[in-house]
Amino acid sequence: MYRQIVVLTGAGISAESGIKTFRDEDGLWEQHHIEDVATPEGYARDINLVERFYNSRWENLHSGEVHPNAAHAALAKLEAEFSGKLLVITQNVDDLHERAGSKRLLHMHGELSKGRCPQSLQTFVLREPFGEDNCCTCCIPAKRLRPHIVWFGEMPFGMDRIHDALDNCDLFIAIGTSGTVYPAAGFVDSANHHGAQTVEVNLLAADRHSQFQYHFTGKAGDVVPALVESILAGKTLGSEAATKEMSA
Repeated sequence: MYRQIVVLTGAGISAESGIKTFRDEDGLWEQHHIEDVATPEGYARDINLVERFYNSRWENLHSGEVHPNAAHAALAKLEAEFSGKLLVITQNVDDLHERAGSKRLLHMHGELSKGRCPQSLQTFVLREPFGEDNCCTCCIPAKRLRPHIVWFGEMPFGMDRIHDALDNCDLFIAIGTSGTVYPAAGFVDSANHHGAQTVEVNLLAADRHSQFQYHFTGKAGDVVPALVESILAGKTLGSEAATKEMSA
């Protein structure tokens, strides 16, 4: 039975809930240049463009049409019923994990539902779209809130806590992530180095250079609930699978 689990979730888990990813053919990067909407320099150059980009995503998230899926619910169940330690690290900026009931959660790339004071760095729940009238309450005069998002060139949040969890876990699960963006792409190496079992859940078959010990191919909403039930039943991956490639 596992004692400490770390889960990393990426865009793939939220895509099943109707949130666009960045790398799909019709994804968000097809409509915008990264340097214009996801860098501090782009924000300084055209604050209104950046705010329109994030306001559109914020409105989609709160449209009433986006809901947690079975994978989000399964991870919330794992948190509620697992007797050991669990940390869910998400690269996603949506709040679907929270809506499903997850609490032991770290948003390493920030949160779409929050704005941040550029001076004090205090965060505020975003109850209306970004704009010149959406300001902090911590400064005099009040400062215009910026998206609470980690942009390219900025340090992800919670890295000390993440590395500590990876150093001590005995199971690392990555769900719906491309595995190409650092530092998250290096998490599997750290987990392997410290003796954890590592498993990947993805729509695509395992790359031949994959560092994961086990791979489940399929939708997160199909695979993750079954994986969670297996963990809660006290089973380990090594007892159920003898090969690195496993299809759901």
